[in-house]
Amino acid sequence: MFFEFIAAYAWLFWLALVLIFVIVEVVTVDFTFLMIALGSLGGLISGLFGLPVWVQIVIAAVLAVLLLFLVRPWLKRLLERGSDKALSNVEALLGQTAVVTTEFVDGQGHAKLSNGEIWTAKLSEASEPKKITVGDSVVVTAIDGATATVVPAERTAL
Repeated sequence: MFFEFIAAYAWLFWLALVLIFVIVEVVTVDFTFLMIALGSLGGLISGLFGLPVWVQIVIAAVLAVLLLFLVRPWLKRLLERGSDKALSNVEALLGQTAVVTTEFVDGQGHAKLSNGEIWTAKLSEASEPKKITVGDSVVVTAIDGATATVVPAERTAL
């Protein structure tokens, strides 16, 4: 009786799985759950053709695995192909040069970054203790909250 019930209403189970996986995919946008949903759709379609439940499960599993390993990587590359590779936020600030706007006292002061922003700056503990004065050039090595960690810029002779 239980197995007859499962066989009779397997299509409803597959439909519920497809809907759940599609909803999760909409939230994650990773194509993983989309591939599993398409595998479940294969199980649903095979059930509509009257195949036994164990065959439906095998078809759904095989289809989902094939889609995960063959179609998903291609879709991910296609989606990321047009993405912007420009650095943003903290990553964009690292390595920028800055000009000291206030003299450093106890290793702290202010610096104007090359993008025009003025940041509170502190001298990196890894750099040699050196007097930093207004107008000196420094390079941002790290960001800690609203403070840029800087080191004196290397000066090259022309």
